[in-house]
Amino acid sequence: MDTSPERYIRAARRASTERRYAQAIEHFEVGWGGLLPASSESVVRYLTHYGDQLTSRTLRVHLAALARWHLQLGFADPTKSPRVRDTLRGIRALHPQPVKQAEALALTELEICIARLSQELADASPAVRLRAARDQALILLGFWRAFRSDELCRLRIEHIQLRKAEGLELFLPSSKSDRSNRGRVVKVPALKRLCPVAAYEVWLSESGLTQGALFRSIDRWGHVGAHTLNANSLSRLLRQVFLRSSVDPEGYSAHSLRRGFATWASANQWSSKALMDYVGWRDVQSAARYIDNDAPFGEWAL
Repeated sequence: MDTSPERYIRAARRASTERRYAQAIEHFEVGWGGLLPASSESVVRYLTHYGDQLTSRTLRVHLAALARWHLQLGFADPTKSPRVRDTLRGIRALHPQPVKQAEALALTELEICIARLSQELADASPAVRLRAARDQALILLGFWRAFRSDELCRLRIEHIQLRKAEGLELFLPSSKSDRSNRGRVVKVPALKRLCPVAAYEVWLSESGLTQGALFRSIDRWGHVGAHTLNANSLSRLLRQVFLRSSVDPEGYSAHSLRRGFATWASANQWSSKALMDYVGWRDVQSAARYIDNDAPFGEWAL
């Protein structure tokens, strides 16, 4: 067993962030040909070179990666220079870009997908039944709890309690908004239709799983993998379900589940506070990015 301090240092960092930072450093060194340690002027030249090619959000991630690289190795942080900050502000001013968002999954499309998966649950092939049971549970849990893809992939069976006629209690050890890794317990309600609790029970029954990662890969022969699904694979999985259901997958991703629930809740008169508490948002601006609000023009509308 690894007892070194590095084990805990690695655990404090999100794997997705580590990958993005490593890619950013490689982009600076290999893609652009920059030298490390870098000077503030070289960082300004780097930003200037990619100012009209990369989004300002991507450039901010690259600056954060460069800052951490220098600080970890004991060098001065070149990204704190006023010229670097002014260059980034200028890029945002001259190259404004709308934030790209996934399409919100509407209840109608959700019903079509679940109806298709219900048909597949009756298939003669064990592999088809397994995949349908997994996809149904993943989609319904993801929608009704507005989970991020990484939160879905970190769900573990031993962290889930089934309360008959009530729902599920899930412990999330960490999430994007839980930087201190304190974890939180969330509840999943049992519903009259499109029920995530019933779908969870069907998946456990079909898979025979009793512990470990809840959502795993399934090969063509119906063998369930030992490890959790990769969060980056969920968008492809969702689009495959759409294609099998004759729903156009264009514009949808795993984030569509989260946006879909937020849009549904808003349309069903959830208050901003209730929605923020349920989903786990800390501020109204975070919630607003997920909700499609229609301005009430009344009789003036066409």
